[in-house]
Amino acid sequence: MTEDWYAWHDDYGDPDSPLSRRLTEVRRRVVDALDQAPPGPLRAISLCAGQGRDLIPVLAEHPRGSDVTARLVELDARNAEVARSAVATAGLATVEVVVGDAARTDAYADLAPADLVLVCGVFGNIPEADIRATVGHCAALCATGGTVIWTRHRRDPDLVPAICDWFAASGFEQVAVSEPADGVGVGVHRLRTAPRPLPAGVTMFAFDR
Repeated sequence: MTEDWYAWHDDYGDPDSPLSRRLTEVRRRVVDALDQAPPGPLRAISLCAGQGRDLIPVLAEHPRGSDVTARLVELDARNAEVARSAVATAGLATVEVVVGDAARTDAYADLAPADLVLVCGVFGNIPEADIRATVGHCAALCATGGTVIWTRHRRDPDLVPAICDWFAASGFEQVAVSEPADGVGVGVHRLRTAPRPLPAGVTMFAFDR
């Protein structure tokens, strides 16, 4: 990979950037998922979690935040350190940040199937075949009735309609998906079938930049 994924986060400093607008929408969808979750303990996983901006601030403020046991997996140690600091500041004792390859199924073996699965900042950086494979693995990462929140840009090629079809074929129903005019792609799908077994030792995807 040639991308500096630590510097990539700089665009969050511009409230008008596509990244900031995407973040706002993802957080709104995380809030919705927590609002609608059943009572009791919840589990969440975040793939390629970066600095944890999608999930940590929401858990810090949401009434269900203390119900959530979460694992954020991030390969860049600098980003992971920022996320750990945010977790400590928020006092989220049941949230852990792991430095590791988020593409490996083994990273989630003891938490899957989870009630909330975040796949944000992934589908725009991996080949089409890997997107489709990862959607299939989401049916193992996610619990029945659980929510997957994912992102993908709406530039050509716009794969968002195809991604929605792949989720449907994997047992998910569509809850929401942003329109092309929104400029950012955020999708929400809920698993309606029993989760598939999560295979051990599988690499779900590989970044191509």
